[in-house]
Amino acid sequence: MSITRSLRAGAAVLLALGLGTPLVGVDFPRSDTDFWNSYIKYVPTYGKELGVELKTSNSQNDIANLISNTQTFISQNVKGVVMAPQDTAAIAPSLQQLADKKIPVVTIDTRPDNGQVAMVVRADNRAYGTKACQFLGEKLGGKGKVIMFQGGLDSINGRDRTESFNECMKQNYPTITVFGEATEWKGDLAASKFQTRLASDPDIKGVYMQSSFALAGTLQVLRQRNLLVPPTDPKHVFVVSNDGIPEELKDIKDGHIDATVSQPADLFAKYGLYYVKAAIEGKTFQPGPTDHGSTIIQVREGLLEDQLAAPLVTLDGAPIAGQPTLRYDDKTLWGNSL
Repeated sequence: MSITRSLRAGAAVLLALGLGTPLVGVDFPRSDTDFWNSYIKYVPTYGKELGVELKTSNSQNDIANLISNTQTFISQNVKGVVMAPQDTAAIAPSLQQLADKKIPVVTIDTRPDNGQVAMVVRADNRAYGTKACQFLGEKLGGKGKVIMFQGGLDSINGRDRTESFNECMKQNYPTITVFGEATEWKGDLAASKFQTRLASDPDIKGVYMQSSFALAGTLQVLRQRNLLVPPTDPKHVFVVSNDGIPEELKDIKDGHIDATVSQPADLFAKYGLYYVKAAIEGKTFQPGPTDHGSTIIQVREGLLEDQLAAPLVTLDGAPIAGQPTLRYDDKTLWGNSL
């Protein structure tokens, strides 16, 4: 039986027994990017499908807000919490407090540096950096200069994407120069640093932005410098992103950017709620393949992570460095279903 069918059957049994639906607190990490706004839209849809009642909050990329929102959830007597802490170290005390109160937690997109949660729902963020490296390395023929807009390095995602991109470049494309720019996931900061870097290194031919937060600013800078030209033009700067939002897919079609890694905003919502409901019901899981095309791995003792698929998306869907990609218009991409 599929996860969705079993969930519906379980919900029906609970309702028949008069136990109602579990109350779950969901903290949205931010609402200033298209990716997270898409996630926010998916949560109530899957909450209804999976049979959970929701209390929601938005921490707006501020760990103090997340800690406060967690306290509010506790006072509202939630039975489980789904969160996406952007500071993956500072959330540890709140996780411990929730554990002490027997309130299971699922983190989506990010993994806490310390502490235990019922499940982490995430994609392999090291693969994000590797795929971006391979794309730029192949397109540039293994030479030239690229700039990487790093996300916040207080986040496991920023660290994973940065480290894997650098390691891949060093190992496979050692003559490519990488300029790493810390941006704290802020688009205006990325654009400013891009302007500054181009002033000293106008021959940059590749951009890796670790999420779509930098999309608008990057394209604006390229446009201002008359570098926003088709891939067939020798002046073209190859751009690869991470997220898979509809705007990125359109920009790939239009030749403004060249690739993105599609983070599954829809599946983050679905399986975040699935696993927290399962934890409330006392269910546990083991490492190994799932029935939804992913793999659960053991990150450390007592901590499991369901690594959802996150494909590289390109204009033509051709393999890169021997690895498959999807065309920008592939109907399986969540960015094409909105």
